[in-house]
Amino acid sequence: MTPLQGDIWWAEAEDKRRPVLVVTRSDAIAVLTWVVVAPVTRTVRDIPTEVPLGPDEGLAVHCAASFDNLQPIRRSFLTERAGRLGPGGAGEICRALGALADC
Repeated sequence: MTPLQGDIWWAEAEDKRRPVLVVTRSDAIAVLTWVVVAPVTRTVRDIPTEVPLGPDEGLAVHCAASFDNLQPIRRSFLTERAGRLGPGGAGEICRALGALADC
């Protein structure tokens, strides 16, 4: 299964497993080795560079994707789909990216 922008996946690397939000545009993911993700954290700061997540997106607890900590990871490190942003998810990604760049 190929990840899509707005998907939440479990990423496994260096003996660590954590959920991440896929930020890279869907059309490019199939041809890329590396994708950009926002790590998901249980520390919710309610700041503009976060996308709030929780049970509606397939996660057990309320948490947030941190766009202040965007990182590229190998697509092969995405091991299991955990959930997906709901309707308007692309807008949430764009909003957080705009806040990150102070646009």
